[in-house]
Amino acid sequence: MAYLFTSESVSEGHPDKVADQISDALIDNFLAFDRDSKVACETLVTTGQVVLAGEVKSHTYLDVQKIARDTINKIGYTKGEYMFDGNSCGVFSAIHEQSDDINRGVDRASKEQQGAGDQGMMFGYATRETENYMPLALDLSHRILKELATLRKENKDITYLRPDSKSQVTIEYSDDNIPQRIDSIVVSTQHDEFGDDESMLTKIKDDVINIVIPRVIAKLPEQTQALFDSDITYHINPTGKFVIGGPHGDTGLTGRKIIVDTYGGKGAHGGGAFSGKDPSKVDRSAAYATRHIAKNLVAAGVADEVLVQVSYAIGVVEPMGIFIDTYGTCPFNMTDGEIAKKVSQLFDMRPAAIEERLKLRSPMYSETAAYGHMGRENEIVTKTFSQPNGESVTLDVELFTWEKLDYVDKVKEAFGL
Repeated sequence: MAYLFTSESVSEGHPDKVADQISDALIDNFLAFDRDSKVACETLVTTGQVVLAGEVKSHTYLDVQKIARDTINKIGYTKGEYMFDGNSCGVFSAIHEQSDDINRGVDRASKEQQGAGDQGMMFGYATRETENYMPLALDLSHRILKELATLRKENKDITYLRPDSKSQVTIEYSDDNIPQRIDSIVVSTQHDEFGDDESMLTKIKDDVINIVIPRVIAKLPEQTQALFDSDITYHINPTGKFVIGGPHGDTGLTGRKIIVDTYGGKGAHGGGAFSGKDPSKVDRSAAYATRHIAKNLVAAGVADEVLVQVSYAIGVVEPMGIFIDTYGTCPFNMTDGEIAKKVSQLFDMRPAAIEERLKLRSPMYSETAAYGHMGRENEIVTKTFSQPNGESVTLDVELFTWEKLDYVDKVKEAFGL
């Protein structure tokens, strides 16, 4: 019997994502001037206010207020009528020095012996369902909101959009887990007040279905385009009106969208958020490393679907263990336990080794903080950072290194593929 599966996404203007982006902008600025910075910073955003809190160990000094304001303006909160804008909001910083009790478990005389920044378990996942090895429902949810944001910034075909929005896609699967069709799409987008409630809703529904969705479909591979038919159920701004939004409509906090950030409910999640954490925190670095493993395993043909788990104890160098689940999709005679043993030999999962392999001490994190940390494009960009004293640094930064398929040949050799 066919079944339905749903994933959601939220836009860069969603209050929780505003908080994530501010926290990760701080991470990038600390790392740009001091690669050894240890940072765990949280952000709260609400009507006209930003609160920064957390622990930092770094040799650099930053104008955290300016970084927060620049981030908010870049997202699009630039008007007083939003009741939250980068130029006029209050920014309160309660960032203080990192606890020595935590740091002693991480820093070692030898970098290779760096301990894990915390205990916990992390998961990585990959599937052949899409070209970027991501679950289809989440991939489509992200694509809808990216297109909506592009249209908002173009301010041409649709001129009333505000930054806050959410999407949700439900897919019908066959018994053998193959996507059959798109069952329903939900889009809620913040908007200007431009008429009576009924005319606004009619216009927004028409524009989402006839402008946004076709632009999304046009960028998809043919096999995914075929899943869109005339029987899709659309719920567009189902409350009827969405003028009040962003941090004025709902308080935002760092780390509240961990499923949006990862796999949309597919696979599993260890519970740890990513944004605001430097890579010594394995919640972040090991989650990236397990995605890298899972993606390379699937691309190499070890399985059509893979879940990878790794776990750590705070201050301990070696992981507690590696777990693999191929969901019965491994095409050759090897158990998941045997696969896990080979994976542990191929991939060094010590925290320092992960940082080195994935270049995680680079200021690459602002780009991760909206539209998902996984399934993104690996590319090199040039970024410039400035300090209050006028010093600036320009760096070439490689983004989304965990999405590289650089271990496929090694995996094939190890598994005799």
